[in-house]
Amino acid sequence: MKKAISILSVLLIFSSCKKYLEVQPQLQVDQSQAIVDAGTAATAANGLLNTLASNSYYGSNFQALSYLSGGDIQWTGSQADPSEITKHITSATNGYVQSAWTAIYKTISQANYVLDKVPGIKDPLFTTAQRNQYLGEAYFIRALAYFDLARGWGGVQLVLKPTYSSTDNTNIPRSSLADTYAQVLKDLNAAEALVPTTLNRNRVSVKTVQALKARYYLYQKQWADAEQYATLVINDTNYGLVSPYSSFFANNAVATKESVFELAYSSSNTNGHSNWWLPPALGGRREWAPNDALVALLNDPTVGGNRSALIARTAAPGNLWYGQMYYRTPVGTDPAYVIRIAELYFIRSEARAYQGKLIGTGSAQEDLNAVRARAGILPSTAATLSDILLALEKERQVEFPFESDRWFNLVRTDRAQTVLSLPDKHLYLFPIPYNETLVDPNLAGTNRNPGY
Repeated sequence: MKKAISILSVLLIFSSCKKYLEVQPQLQVDQSQAIVDAGTAATAANGLLNTLASNSYYGSNFQALSYLSGGDIQWTGSQADPSEITKHITSATNGYVQSAWTAIYKTISQANYVLDKVPGIKDPLFTTAQRNQYLGEAYFIRALAYFDLARGWGGVQLVLKPTYSSTDNTNIPRSSLADTYAQVLKDLNAAEALVPTTLNRNRVSVKTVQALKARYYLYQKQWADAEQYATLVINDTNYGLVSPYSSFFANNAVATKESVFELAYSSSNTNGHSNWWLPPALGGRREWAPNDALVALLNDPTVGGNRSALIARTAAPGNLWYGQMYYRTPVGTDPAYVIRIAELYFIRSEARAYQGKLIGTGSAQEDLNAVRARAGILPSTAATLSDILLALEKERQVEFPFESDRWFNLVRTDRAQTVLSLPDKHLYLFPIPYNETLVDPNLAGTNRNPGY
């Protein structure tokens, strides 16, 4: 008898008792009633966003894989899994790797279910606009999930149909990295044609899709396209760099002009970040903390500028530095930032640099300095391609230290080995989780990521 691939057997939406969507209790729907009318379609769409925002995905662990790998965060606790990541000795049995992988595929599985069921709804109260919105969001979220798998694990299994039983979606081979990214673009194109143009920073609109397209084209080194799509978002007056830097998160701020796409949380659906970042005096565990080098950079007025607001220090005698982007405890309602407008400026800057638009109006230098000006630091004088690329690398380091940016960009630019003194480039990819390789030959043996 064929074995169903583990990512799907773990993620089966439906058990023998036909329960739908393992998210918040109020979002659980019996399969016999799931996605049959306008109300249940809305429930499923909200449940999909909740899964994207789960603590194993953007609510904590997936982002942690990036910033714990990026060389600026220290692990101060006793657990082996995050310690492995900071030391770049991550094993295939690492719990963070397993939970992030599983959460991403669970998100894909739920997106597939929405895409399968929503087109068939026959409900006079279900408008075409609603149908298109939910389908477009599902395409976008599936695109984001495969994008994250591609940059974290390389080419992966492309599961594009819902899983209703253990015999569905079996024996799927790993796709190439190129084919995985091709699926991302296909889904983004589908989403762009369906989602609304109306601004909503917690849902998917046309500009949300265009922003992720800009990131996609940056990773593909399609510089003209990256510049074009970044410009579409930057030129929309609904978005902008808010000043000072802390304005987009301090004082309980949510959904500011800074955010192109942020995930909202509530007291019943919490963001787990603050628990790990805040010190015990503020109700957290402070097991993730900025290291001395990052503290020095952020506190340097010529480098960090007003981005020093990202960190704070406990009173003596502890004198512990901690990250304070995620601080809303005990309720844990901090947003999770998926795409900020600052990233679009950096994308356009790099794209322009590679096209020879180095200085002057409409240049790489101009975009770089827009973000520096918001931080309250002097303009960069970088004027050559190599200097601008290095300046962008350093600027990203202090702009996004607690978001899923630095590690993936160091890998993308093939700078991770040099900057982080990695022994081998096989570490550019995370291992396929050991539990997956045990049950699925398409992920085992020579199909594993090299070096694990």
